[in-house]
Amino acid sequence: MTSGLDKSFRDQIVALLPRMRRFAYTLTSNREDADDLVQSACERALSRRHQWQPGSRLDSWMFRIIYTRRIDMTRSQRSRHIHVPLGKKILRSIGTNDGDKIEANILLGEVLQAMNQLSKMDRAVLALVCIEGFSYKDSAKTLGVPIGTVMSRLARARRRLYDLLFSKDRHT
Repeated sequence: MTSGLDKSFRDQIVALLPRMRRFAYTLTSNREDADDLVQSACERALSRRHQWQPGSRLDSWMFRIIYTRRIDMTRSQRSRHIHVPLGKKILRSIGTNDGDKIEANILLGEVLQAMNQLSKMDRAVLALVCIEGFSYKDSAKTLGVPIGTVMSRLARARRRLYDLLFSKDRHT
């Protein structure tokens, strides 16, 4: 029988699943890999529940696990992994004639393709700060780097993403 604390912990993890999947998807650019990564992180969190400090941010702890599991998985699968760009998958999934929805999906596809050209760390910082709304401090803790590093990487990633999306050479 499980305690109420354990059930509450599991319920909180379940509530975080959509955000964890989104973060993992940002890191992997592949739904199946993202799902595997989230599952692996959840297994790790449940088996090491004693390491989480009640009162601290569970989302930050889970995102740190996802990030470190991604590094581990990348190292172990480096020679076996085939990368499929996100943008092509999104553009293939458009099944409507609604002009606004098509335009939004195309723009999303362009953003995702541009994000795929960023370094893994730059993608992770953008995902945490711009998508998940983490503070610089929480992002730094999650990624295991100083706040100044988060700030500089975020500035560089935003500038690079802007250049990739709006450079004149790209549209000629």
